[in-house]
Amino acid sequence: MYFPDTTFRARTSSTMARTALPIATGVVVAAVASALLNRWLAQKAERRNPPIGRFITVKGVRLHYVERGTGTPLVLLHGNGSMIEDFQSSGLLDLAAKKYRVIAFDRPGFGHSDRPRSSVWSPDAQADLIAAALKQMGVPRAIVLGHSWGTLVAVALALKYPQEVQAMILASGYYYPNARADVFILSPPAIPLIGDVLSHTVAPLLSRLMWPFLLRKIFGPSPVPKKFQGFPEEMAVRPSQIRASAAESALMIPSARALRDEYGQLQMPVAIVAGADDRFIESEQSAHLHRDIPHSTLRCVPGTGHMVHQTATGEIMTAIDMVAAQNRRPEVVTSAA
Repeated sequence: MYFPDTTFRARTSSTMARTALPIATGVVVAAVASALLNRWLAQKAERRNPPIGRFITVKGVRLHYVERGTGTPLVLLHGNGSMIEDFQSSGLLDLAAKKYRVIAFDRPGFGHSDRPRSSVWSPDAQADLIAAALKQMGVPRAIVLGHSWGTLVAVALALKYPQEVQAMILASGYYYPNARADVFILSPPAIPLIGDVLSHTVAPLLSRLMWPFLLRKIFGPSPVPKKFQGFPEEMAVRPSQIRASAAESALMIPSARALRDEYGQLQMPVAIVAGADDRFIESEQSAHLHRDIPHSTLRCVPGTGHMVHQTATGEIMTAIDMVAAQNRRPEVVTSAA
């Protein structure tokens, strides 16, 4: 007996299978090719941008850091997706080294520092690592400066190890949880398995295409300064760093939620600096923090965006000097507490 519908379905399925196979093969070939290309580009970037500092192994993690100058220790913690060269290109590292013993770290997964996947690198985990590194280096109580995501690490460090942090400068920070579209857009490369595929194939290529837009976003309304050309873009779009950045994007909201009720416990001098026209993290975040830390100071720099340490480097240096002077007068801290 003849069954036309069954025959038609069988022929259709066979045709679809023959069509799907080359498409799937093409996707796999393209993915492998892009992964190999991105690996080659990453290796090339690392050859062109060798470490500019030294290494220390702490708790099994190899950290890259730069140390310059003498005097009171000043620790610099960069933001998400960044590295030591951000502070170097801004001029802040060299400027501060004229007065302080400056120690700038590549945080885990950024620059030339490792980021073992056996740990969730929350602000608390990174604070533990930085505290252990400073102890191993013989660094006494330090002034700590954090920019953007680095402010979460700085705050966690001050809360967990208050005896090790004599003062803080928090620049362009994110302190209170709110809805953020960029978190959902940037987090997928951190998803297990799927994220590995994304971070080794399409994500680095898309990141290169989006780089000019990102710079306009984080620097605006200020233009990107010429000195930022010293920042190695090619290092920032490596698969490993993209995955680290995605993980920090995913941790951004829960980290702020975990810390928000503890800000009032901070008793050391705190200087808060923000770009009044920040297009990435609204300056109200900094104003809110200032209200929660009554003894803190707040400076919102007019006409400046998220990269306030790049476009208003002098303001950051002023904030550093101010908290250093406050720390030399114990009565100021006591009365504020």
